[in-house]
Amino acid sequence: MGFDTRGPSIGPSVAEILASHAGGTGSPTKTAARVADAIAARGDDGTWLSTVPRDELLAAAAEIESRPAARTLPLYGVPFGVKDSIDVAGVPTTLSCPDYAYVAERTAPAVQRLLDAGALYVGKTNLDQFATGLNGTRTPYPLPRSVYGGEMISGGSSSGSALAVALGQVPFAVATDTAGSGRVPAALNGVVGFKPSRGVISTVGLVPACKSLDCISVMAGCIADVDRVFDVMAGRDDDDAWSRDRGARHDGRTIRVGLPPVADLEFFGDEAVRAAHLGFREQLSRQVSVVEVSLEPFLAAGALLYQGPWVAERLVEFGEFLAAQPDSIHPVVRDIFRSGLDYTAVDAFAALQRLQELKAHVARVWQSMDVLVLPTIGTTFTVDEVLARPIETNTMLGHYTHFGNLLDLLGVAVPAGTTTDGRPHSAMLLADAGSDDTALALAAQILDEPRTHTETPATTRHKEQV
Repeated sequence: MGFDTRGPSIGPSVAEILASHAGGTGSPTKTAARVADAIAARGDDGTWLSTVPRDELLAAAAEIESRPAARTLPLYGVPFGVKDSIDVAGVPTTLSCPDYAYVAERTAPAVQRLLDAGALYVGKTNLDQFATGLNGTRTPYPLPRSVYGGEMISGGSSSGSALAVALGQVPFAVATDTAGSGRVPAALNGVVGFKPSRGVISTVGLVPACKSLDCISVMAGCIADVDRVFDVMAGRDDDDAWSRDRGARHDGRTIRVGLPPVADLEFFGDEAVRAAHLGFREQLSRQVSVVEVSLEPFLAAGALLYQGPWVAERLVEFGEFLAAQPDSIHPVVRDIFRSGLDYTAVDAFAALQRLQELKAHVARVWQSMDVLVLPTIGTTFTVDEVLARPIETNTMLGHYTHFGNLLDLLGVAVPAGTTTDGRPHSAMLLADAGSDDTALALAAQILDEPRTHTETPATTRHKEQV
């Protein structure tokens, strides 16, 4: 199967946009016009579900320009998209299900922080319906494709957020991640996907998939952009029961990197992805302090997510809609929801106890390492392959991501080049909750980005991968 090697065409970074606005070579209204033109040129390709009309977008940009001390705002006129499971006041929240849609009365606090910082809201991005899936095909709207071509899936559920960045339309987009939704589409489109420690970014205003696991995440073209956006979005929210403070900044100490034995890694027969990842590991091992770590307890936790009662948690939010309007739900999503009805309270407590045992095991592992490095995905699929085997392929896509939130980890999907046949290769950096800055520091090192990170870090475009 042939793949074109065009890959991502990432546009100006946040720093570059801010510099142009500050220097007068650009302005928020000029940037807004560029974004509107870029989106219009692509047409309805499955990236966006709704966008601000051009004249309204230009007016919003002009309003930002007119604010007092506007040029001092940390995201002055920087455009961004929002996954359509997150509320923006006055805009329909659809979760890719037209019959479920409602018009939000209040903007999610995490998004409001961006607006208050001067960022320019562009529109809502596509997703796997009800944020249930990792592949991007579970939507009644046009099916998005990876920027690498070859009819490759975009990944999901945050498909549109990844594509909006990979296509150069916006420098960052807001996404979510419950089981890998913010990392898998990043991997399949050659961008950075950052899933922070659970609770550091408020999830108020996010329609929950699994409320105890959900995270709001960020897609961007480089770590410096992630840094800037994360600095704005992170913050305690007393209305969020899972909210907590951000962890300490990385203190500059050598980062101990955990690598599992090669025998623990699964590539599902994909020799090209295997070779790309092993080559990446070999280069990384020459640059960092490496610790060998068993992957077994991590994978055991991941198996609990869809082979255990957590699938029933989705019915807390969507059970009534499933009962009232089952035909409005995508058939694969509907079957997943219905499978949650099979679990009992006994099943839930047994799974919670097993998860606690695995958490205790993994906690001991973190004593010997700071960051665990894995493939983000072990293989790729075409749209037709996923449509033919929707559950099996989705499970393979989540092999390395399903356990992240169950074990209270953070994750960074980092583009690491391409395979010999032109498909994307991505490495995933995992760390214990509260270690966000340590993982981002290693990600910047891998992408060869200088990182002098304070509250408003210097920004550069990412260079060659490790």
